[in-house]
Amino acid sequence: MVPDIKKILYATDLSESARYAFAYAADLAQRYDAMMTILYVMENMNHTVEIQIKDMMGQEEWDRLKSEKSDFLTQQIRSRLESFCQEMDSQIDSCRLLVEDIRITKGNPTEEILNLSKQMDADMIVMGSYGHNILLDSLIGGTARKVVKNSQIPVLVIRLPKN
Repeated sequence: MVPDIKKILYATDLSESARYAFAYAADLAQRYDAMMTILYVMENMNHTVEIQIKDMMGQEEWDRLKSEKSDFLTQQIRSRLESFCQEMDSQIDSCRLLVEDIRITKGNPTEEILNLSKQMDADMIVMGSYGHNILLDSLIGGTARKVVKNSQIPVLVIRLPKN
């Protein structure tokens, strides 16, 4: 049976591994005439630390900084998408048109990836093997491992090639 892939969730942490995985997501989207949603998850800050920062800055300033960070990350993702599409221009037709949505959420990365995949009725998840985690697992990153274990749809985990 040939899979019918029309919606791809590409999860990124903006690492080199995730950037490398984007090439696979874009190629699959082109081959299957599918659309991609890009997801970046900001991990929750320690609750005590967040309260201390809010107390020092004030709620209004804290909300402004969080909004600026979200806008900055959205711009970073769009910028990386543009540069990737320029690099791959000869290999991937209409690269920019493959991206349906860019989402930035806050929470537990594994939960957010799995929740959005269900919400958007994704046919596949594509992600890098690990990125900016403090403790890297030896074979596969913690988030990727948890997504693979708990996902009800196929997950393509891409490792950086050995150089």
